[in-house]
Amino acid sequence: MTVKIRPVNLQDLEAVSLVEMACFPEAEAATKTSFEQRIKTFPDSFFVAELEGKIVGFINGSVINGKVIYDDLFHNTELHIPEGNYQTIFGLDVMPEHRRKGIAEMLMTHLIETARNAGRYGLVLTCKEHLLPYYEKFGFVNLGVSDSTHGGAIWYDMILEFDN
Repeated sequence: MTVKIRPVNLQDLEAVSLVEMACFPEAEAATKTSFEQRIKTFPDSFFVAELEGKIVGFINGSVINGKVIYDDLFHNTELHIPEGNYQTIFGLDVMPEHRRKGIAEMLMTHLIETARNAGRYGLVLTCKEHLLPYYEKFGFVNLGVSDSTHGGAIWYDMILEFDN
């Protein structure tokens, strides 16, 4: 199995949208319009995973100066700060039939290294409680229950800070 991690482009819009719909409930899933704006606004922090030429996963997020994600970030790409301090992770998606093969880890490792190479202070994300141990294995620290009410779910703020 050879997985290729590469930057997203607008031709990937349909495939990325299909992956998102397979990974998140409708209330939490980003829309195709939202993905189009993200691709145009922060392509430097939006990567896809290809397996045999087909997109099977992706990771994306804007850059901010704060240490936690707030809900407006998911919908307003104008809040992206290209030279900001922290890389956010809005979504780490892998098609269900391709999970547990290391693809999510490859995407996460790629974005962590991209953020480190860009001089960021670290990465921030929100996740559901059952995913806390997964992100902790990358060095993320749980900051507790988030103020986010995205999709009506309970989220936890997590941060990975680099030793700069």
